[in-house]
Amino acid sequence: MFTSLAGRSAVVTGGSKGIGRGIAEVLADAGVHVVITGRNQADIDATVDSLAGKPGTVSGVASDVTDPADCRRVVAAAVERHGGLDIVCANAGIFPSSRLEELTPEKIDEVIGVNFKGTVYIVQAALDALTASGHGRVVITSSITGPITGFPGWSHYGASKAAQLGFLRTAAMELAPKKITVNAVLPGNIVTEGLVDMGQQYMDQMAAAVPAGRLGSVSDIGNAALFFATDEASYVTGQTLVVDGGQILPESQEALADM
Repeated sequence: MFTSLAGRSAVVTGGSKGIGRGIAEVLADAGVHVVITGRNQADIDATVDSLAGKPGTVSGVASDVTDPADCRRVVAAAVERHGGLDIVCANAGIFPSSRLEELTPEKIDEVIGVNFKGTVYIVQAALDALTASGHGRVVITSSITGPITGFPGWSHYGASKAAQLGFLRTAAMELAPKKITVNAVLPGNIVTEGLVDMGQQYMDQMAAAVPAGRLGSVSDIGNAALFFATDEASYVTGQTLVVDGGQILPESQEALADM
């Protein structure tokens, strides 16, 4: 039996859509008071409205994770609204596709800025509050793409996701004396607005490559993040958890054909 997280406080960056929304919902169902962030106020408002009535409250702050001052403002809002901050889910991310020959400095900077720098900035902004908590938790949304696999068009995205894990390992060491754990969830193909935009043919192709026979849901990632946030995970830090339905396991498509 896990200790209840009811009454604790969390920030979920990129929480107005996709995986971030799923994480926010799972945390709120567990009684955690959540502040979500996003760039679009209308998206934030829609998510806050849709998650009303949960055991934990959900509110939002429009912000840009590439701006350290905005990250500090988000943390201040969580502390003011909920009396402190216990959990940071560094989830905000973008994944525009661009083949290597088409990559520009601007495209690289955009992806690295949101996916990697945004992770560092929100963790930096939260350090004092997480230390004061006495059981601070940082959960990073990385990906199987980059740390484990590759996919054409996403070399810059994969690099940003691998960079998150390089940050994670040293941050976990530095923050362990402060009783703050730092871990990451590595999603495979999860049904989000972004994946739907890739088209049904792409989704069917991806599902066929998963031994579990389906694409993942945002709650699959939310539940993994919830575990890392628990008291019972206090001795787990600097680690990664792949949540992909077995996607990275087959040596080839023939392995799945024999199932």
